[in-house]
Amino acid sequence: MATAEHRRPPNGFNLVPPPGWDVIPLRTGTKEAMDRIVRKAVAQLPAGFPKDDIPKARLKLTQEMKKVVRRAGTKGGMTLYLPTERLHGVALPVSIVASEPIEIPRVRPDSGPEAVLAALASVTPGAETRELDTVAALRSERDVPADVAKGVDVAHRRVEYFVPVPDSTPDQYLTFSFSALIAPGSDPAFYDILVELFDAVMGTFRWSYA
Repeated sequence: MATAEHRRPPNGFNLVPPPGWDVIPLRTGTKEAMDRIVRKAVAQLPAGFPKDDIPKARLKLTQEMKKVVRRAGTKGGMTLYLPTERLHGVALPVSIVASEPIEIPRVRPDSGPEAVLAALASVTPGAETRELDTVAALRSERDVPADVAKGVDVAHRRVEYFVPVPDSTPDQYLTFSFSALIAPGSDPAFYDILVELFDAVMGTFRWSYA
């Protein structure tokens, strides 16, 4: 039965974000999730925070959240993962976006996802193969410099996993993108730690057949 079950494509996936992170669905329920996160953030303001400034803080949080959600949506995002609690007093400038499945034609009629991954790896600097829940995926990592002309306001470290959906017809792929904003003069080792965190999160990836 198990073999027959896994001959059909999964209908989703499970990913376990770190403690202190929240999930924002980008298909439906986006506003409700954003409102919940803003309410939680306002509730966590320091005890001495001026009450008169709370509406302003709520508005700023909402505007920032909308900006991040809009950016994720324009990139075909399906689910957004954000840290909403500070780590040792530090707000982590990171996000994870799971994108909608995309279809990619086979390199040859008799080839499979392996050939597509190999073709992408040949043109993607720093690409390497990782296994996610028994499926070979392509991982890449790079620093993206700020370029306002290209819509990149702040330099960031980007890590992407490109994952074939098993037994999908036609062949479908998911993309998981991690982004960490790079502050000028910051220690590169800090971003290496954040990348390790993302890799650990991707290690929790499992297909869902329910």
